[in-house]
This record gives sequence, structure tokens and C-alpha cells, in this order.
Amino acid sequence: MRQSMVAVPAVTLLGSSALAPEPGHAAPGTGAKTYAPRYFNAAEWDFLQAAVDRLIPPSEDGPSAVEAGVPEFIDRQMDAAYGHGGYWYMQGPFVPESPATLGYQLRYTPREFYRKAIAAIDDWCRRQHGKSFSALTHEQQDDILGQMEKGQIKLEDVPTDTFFSQLITNTKEGYFSDPMYGGNKQMGAWKMIGFPGARADFADWIEQPGKAYPFGPVSIEGEQS
Repeated sequence: MRQSMVAVPAVTLLGSSALAPEPGHAAPGTGAKTYAPRYFNAAEWDFLQAAVDRLIPPSEDGPSAVEAGVPEFIDRQMDAAYGHGGYWYMQGPFVPESPATLGYQLRYTPREFYRKAIAAIDDWCRRQHGKSFSALTHEQQDDILGQMEKGQIKLEDVPTDTFFSQLITNTKEGYFSDPMYGGNKQMGAWKMIGFPGARADFADWIEQPGKAYPFGPVSIEGEQS
């Protein structure tokens, strides 16, 4: 996944806003120690951190998804318009077996889908492996994510390939978003790909292919690195 990231532009979810943390359960894991989830409960938070950490694991190339604050980004989105399905047509009929090219076809808003899918996957993991997803080995987690991507894990009312698609899309968005949305801490992802961020003028460098951009990125709120 890291190899493909150099071609992925920095993205934000329109209509999202930075949300101040509220008191809640402690957030485990590197990069999330000071953030208390607003939407996800403790079991869901453990799943989310474990899953995104396998999608973008620690590497010398750049921060992991957890280090970059991706779980915080996703949690904030659950309370934003995106999480409530504000950008999607959510009236029936729903035809889940339709081709992906026809768009999202489930009755669940993103926040509802996360809650339902995580519970179902954790239950499947406990039946198959005796432990929830977050307690499994990295090898087991990778195998399960691979099966989810291919739709090979069959769960009632939860198409795992659709959930995997949502999870990896939100992970990429959080990894490359402006830090004001909770992810891309210290603009680590932008540094990794040499993206200038919200700098007012970098046009002189557009037509210098192969030449490294010499200045660090700048966030929308003026953070520099």
C-alpha cells in the first residue's frame, strides 16, 4: 500500500470539521494516547487501531496509520456529516448485490456500518480463533483483512468486501488529510511524499520533475514543518 501512496493526492472530506475530544475511555496505542474517542466504544476502538495499523504498518518510510492519527480522524468523521450519511442518498430500495460501479447500496450510514461490521467481525474472530480481532497476531490479522477484501468472510447483513473498501478508503483519507481533521499528525504523510500542503505558491516547482521540493509542508491552519 505504501508503494501506491506516492500517486494518491492529499484529501479531505468536504464538510468535515475538527472536533474537540470529549471525556471518554482511554485510547490505547501509539499516536492515540491523548485522544478519547467520541463515537467508538472501547472494543470498536481496539479493532479500529489494530486494523488500520495493519493497512499502514510502522515503517522507516513514514508513520504508521496509528502514529499519523488515522483512528482519531475516522472517529471524528463519525460525528460529522459523513458519518451520518449526509453526503449519500440513503432512501431505499437498497440492492446490496448491485455492482460497485452503482455506488453504495446498504441501508446503513457509515457510523452504523462501522458499529455493525466491527461487532460481527469480532464475533467471527472469536468463533474461529478464540479471540477478538485486536488480540490476534499480525499474521492472523493480515489474513483476515485479505479475506475481507475478497469478500470471503460471509456475515449476515455485513458484506465484508464493502466494509473493507470503506475502511481502507477512510484510512487513506485520514492518512493524507490536513491535520486539522485529526489525521496526518505533524504532516508526516505529506513529508513522506514531498507534498507542500497549503503553501500559497509552489507553482515554480511543478515543472521541475524529479527534483525534490526543498520546503516542508504547511497545513491549512498554518502549521509548518
